[in-house]
Amino acid sequence: MTIAGIAGVVVLVAGSIFFTSGKSKLNVDTERITISEVKKGAFQEFIPVNGVVMPLNTIFLDAVEGGQVEERFVDDGAMLKKGDPILKLSNIDEELNLATQESAVFGEQTQMQIAHNNAQQNTITKLNQMADVDNAYKEAERIYLLDKKLFEQKAIGLQEYQAAKNAYDYALRRKRLTTQILKQDTALIKQQDLQAQEHYAQMKSALTLMRKKVSSLTLRAPIDGQLTSLDAEVGQNKNKGEHLGQLDAQNGFKVQVDVEEHYLSRVYAGLKGDFSFADKTYKLVIKKVYTQVTNGRFKVDMQFEGEVPKGIRKGQTLQIRLALSDETTALLLPKGGFYQQTGGNWIFKVSEDGKTAYKTDIQIGRYNTDNYELLKGLKPGDKVITSSYENYGDIQELVLKK
Repeated sequence: MTIAGIAGVVVLVAGSIFFTSGKSKLNVDTERITISEVKKGAFQEFIPVNGVVMPLNTIFLDAVEGGQVEERFVDDGAMLKKGDPILKLSNIDEELNLATQESAVFGEQTQMQIAHNNAQQNTITKLNQMADVDNAYKEAERIYLLDKKLFEQKAIGLQEYQAAKNAYDYALRRKRLTTQILKQDTALIKQQDLQAQEHYAQMKSALTLMRKKVSSLTLRAPIDGQLTSLDAEVGQNKNKGEHLGQLDAQNGFKVQVDVEEHYLSRVYAGLKGDFSFADKTYKLVIKKVYTQVTNGRFKVDMQFEGEVPKGIRKGQTLQIRLALSDETTALLLPKGGFYQQTGGNWIFKVSEDGKTAYKTDIQIGRYNTDNYELLKGLKPGDKVITSSYENYGDIQELVLKK
């Protein structure tokens, strides 16, 4: 019993020394872990995003004036040419306003014509008066000049000469006054005619606008394209500015992409991405960034660079790799579950004989969906365990069993 007790103490001490020596071990089946090799290769930082195929240009169709839907000329999805009618709204008030404005313009035109005729008649009367005055002046001037000569020759007396002179002076003053009145009357008529024409032009301009408003009750295609999202049924009342549908131009497609707001400062116009479609890779480039953030995400518009996939359709979802950096050469560490437990600070490196794996400090930089960029701690050809370390606890060394 003494010998057995001593032997037990020795075993206990030996076990304690072994398990507290700083290298706790764990047997691991290699079929239940993932062993990856560190390689040197091309690295590019990118993020996976989803994009929706949309028409390159979309025109929204809104009700310019409110009214009741009187007639629908086409159905949703129809291919239209510029100017084709889509639907017609009925608005009695606008149509009555148009009729009233047309009557007012016609009445103004009639009044202008009457005023013009009266002005012409008045001018003719004034010209006739001027002719009479001018004739009387010439006759008074003739008699005055004749009597003046006779008076100088003492052929007539002073009384007769003075009467001729008075008649001449009166005729002269009357001619000057009549000339001034005719000149003023002509200027006034011209000014009144100009004002009438300006007023008539304003009324015609208002009539043109009114006709345009009534014409807008018939909604027409502003461009060639496909009608989509038409929301109008016969009998419905539509308010001014209410959305009626949209017209998608058939000149190409763009892809609208949702990106997490975390990348807002790193995403800008000119960044490129790619996606696979029908076993072929196609390229995209960002053309516009919408900086408004909604529910933690913002949108960007991307356009195809080069060939556009055949058979692509509006509304189709694409899985895109959006590049955030240029392609460089780096040490590549395949991504795996180990990162969840280590935070990328260390990893289990497989020994050269492949029988064990031990902790090794590392430093990770950028990453993409496939690899981490390895900054230090490993070299090309090293093998590491990249699967999850969830069950390893504080184990320092793994013994690999096949």
